[in-house]
Amino acid sequence: MVHIWDDRRLVVPLSHFIEKPFQNWTRISADLLGSVFVWVDYSLPLDQVRAALKEIIENDPLWDKRFWNLRATDASEHTMQVRVLATSADSSKSWGQRCNIREKLIAYLKQEHPQCLPKLRAELGSPPASKEGNRAQLAPTSPPRDAGPTGAGG
Repeated sequence: MVHIWDDRRLVVPLSHFIEKPFQNWTRISADLLGSVFVWVDYSLPLDQVRAALKEIIENDPLWDKRFWNLRATDASEHTMQVRVLATSADSSKSWGQRCNIREKLIAYLKQEHPQCLPKLRAELGSPPASKEGNRAQLAPTSPPRDAGPTGAGG
């Protein structure tokens, strides 16, 4: 197994090790670095979110107290992506911890910064006419010329 950047272990076939030299940097730990990604609006105040996230993570019993952070890791024309990293003792704790963080972070955003959740933006023009609107446009708007005051021909 190879220890990769997020503290997971990657299983590589034995033939790979026989043919290529390697260094094993893992020791005896199953510690893991879990990630949570959330897309948000550019107006989100990241410093305020970091302060709230600090409380969320530090109160999570699944956090092993080694490391956590929040970074803006991607941007599109509409939103930015923020990534939360947090360490845990093993993979099952990491899964629960990531779910906890995601749920509590989204609840925080909905409560404190609802305007910063992703929005679908569209430019609206004149609405297309409905079938009834088309019929109404085709109907005469004034009485026929030969109609008298009572509407009867005369």
